[in-house]
Amino acid sequence: MRFAATVLAASALILPAAAQKKPAPRPRPKDAVTVSVPRPPLPESFAGWASDAPLKPLADAAQADSANAAALKEYGFESGLETSYKRDGETLSVHMLRFGDLSGAYGAYTFYRGSGWPREEIGTGAASDKNRVLFWRGNLLVDANFSRVGAMSASEMREFLSQVPASQGASAQPPPLLANLPQKSIERQTMHYALGPVGYAGSGGVLPAELVGFDRGAETVTADYSLSSGPATLTLINYPTPQMAAAMEPNIRAYIQAGSKAQPAFPKPLADSDQASLEVRRSGPIVALISGDAIPDESHKLIESVHYDAELVTIPQPTESEVHKTGRLLLGIATLVVIGSVAAILLGLFLGGGRALYRMARGRPISSVYEVEFISLDLRGFIASRNAESSGGHPKG
Repeated sequence: MRFAATVLAASALILPAAAQKKPAPRPRPKDAVTVSVPRPPLPESFAGWASDAPLKPLADAAQADSANAAALKEYGFESGLETSYKRDGETLSVHMLRFGDLSGAYGAYTFYRGSGWPREEIGTGAASDKNRVLFWRGNLLVDANFSRVGAMSASEMREFLSQVPASQGASAQPPPLLANLPQKSIERQTMHYALGPVGYAGSGGVLPAELVGFDRGAETVTADYSLSSGPATLTLINYPTPQMAAAMEPNIRAYIQAGSKAQPAFPKPLADSDQASLEVRRSGPIVALISGDAIPDESHKLIESVHYDAELVTIPQPTESEVHKTGRLLLGIATLVVIGSVAAILLGLFLGGGRALYRMARGRPISSVYEVEFISLDLRGFIASRNAESSGGHPKG
């Protein structure tokens, strides 16, 4: 007993010491966490240019362009970014504006682009003016200002645009109104698209903005044409419905016919036009106005070439279910069985009835059952003789 107590006491002293000397467990390695870094909306570097300032968000139209904030709102401005780049002592500032759809981006592009700016091959459409390059793609508009434009500036901006995410879906649909402009003799760098009175007036609209009817959902496109007798300007006003266009056309026509007595007075594009060439025409929901210095005959031919074609959209029908297909199959089989049965009955009546009539015509029974002839054997004598032999007598005669 004394030995057991000694052992227990020693164990009580050794175990706590061992517990104190036991090394702490190593921390379990944590699983690696993959962090996905979103692609920046503007590249940090391209073609030797390197960003030298953080991206500055443009939350509202006033931050993007305080002088033209109202026009940007009409075009559906949503957000924007601003940054700058440096390369070998040169600078490049970039403003990228995002709109609700392609129509807004294209309209803002035509609003900022001056008529006659040289065309550039960047994005969907581009133009330049000295050190400024303006281009758009999808619902994005990019305004780039170089400290010095070089021969490769357009190529550099194409590389810049290749690193900007492209818009997809509905935002990539062009304004349908542009398709109604006659293409012959058009000067594409003079096209201006407007969705509101401020953008229309700011891009050199021909009519007073209050006469167009933007409050009724109108949209306009204006383009210059180089006709043989002189320049002409074609304005197309698209309304939501043909009925609305029919209601607005008389007001525009009366204003044009009023001439010098018109109220408000003619804007400069109308006042500088040949009054004999002014003409108004409606085609569906589109009201067209021709102005400029071309002779009346050519002006009339140009405005007569404006035709609205309503596009019919096929509504996809729901696909046929398997249950419906099976039902149709069974119905077809049942119909085939009924038709076969009726055909068999009619064929039997035709063949059997025809044969019966034929026999009746020959004076014979309708059925051949009654004409069956049986071959009979008279075995009575043979049976009698056999009976006689068996009894020992002689058969009779």
